[in-house]
Amino acid sequence: MTRKQEVRQALVDSGVTAVLRDIPEEKMVDVAGAVHEGGVRALELTADATRCSEQVAAVDRELADTDAIVGVGTVMDPAAARNAIEAGAEFILGPHLDADIIEVCNRAGVLCIPGVMTPTEAADAMAAGADMLKLFPASTVGPGHIGAIQGPLGDVPIMPTGGVSTDNVADYFDAGATAVGAGSALVDYEAIENDDMDAVRESAAAFVEAVDAARE
Repeated sequence: MTRKQEVRQALVDSGVTAVLRDIPEEKMVDVAGAVHEGGVRALELTADATRCSEQVAAVDRELADTDAIVGVGTVMDPAAARNAIEAGAEFILGPHLDADIIEVCNRAGVLCIPGVMTPTEAADAMAAGADMLKLFPASTVGPGHIGAIQGPLGDVPIMPTGGVSTDNVADYFDAGATAVGAGSALVDYEAIENDDMDAVRESAAAFVEAVDAARE
C-alpha cells in the first residue's frame, strides 16, 4: 500500500477531518493535540493561516509518534499546494476545483480532495485524478445532494464539509458520505480562547462519538 493509500484509508477510518481554522498560532500545537486526543486522526490546517508551513511542521513534530494525519485546506492555487506539501502536508483540500492543484498533488504522491458542488465539477475532478471530493458548502445543498451526484457518476468518494454537525452527521453518512469535514461544530473556540484544552478534547470526542454512532 502506498503512503497516499494509507492516508486515504486513515481519513476514511477517522470518519471526520477537523478543520483547524483561525486558531491562534501560539495555540495551534496544543489545540491539534487536544483534538487528536479526542479521537480525530485527520487534522486540517488552513493555507490562509499566518505562517501555515511552520504550523504544519510544528504539529507534525508534536504528533510524530501518533496516528495523526496532518493536511492543509483552503489551498487556492498550485503554489500553495507545493508549499503545503513541502511543509509536510499529507493531504490537500480546496474549496474549489483546480486541475493544476490536482496535478501537483499527484506528481508528489499526495492525496488531493478538491471542492465540488455540481455533477459536472465532480466528473471533471475525478477525470483530473482527484482522490476524493469535498462537497462544499454542504449546508447549501444538504445530504440528499450526495446521492444526486453519485447516482449518475457511481460510488465516488464524497466528503461533505461546511454545516456538518453532530445533529446531522448521521444524515450525511446515510446519504453515502465517505467521511465528513467539520470546523466550529467540532472545535470549541470558546474553550480555546479560555485555554481550556480539556474542553477542546471533549468537544472533539463528542463529534467522534456522533460519527461512530452514525456509521454503526
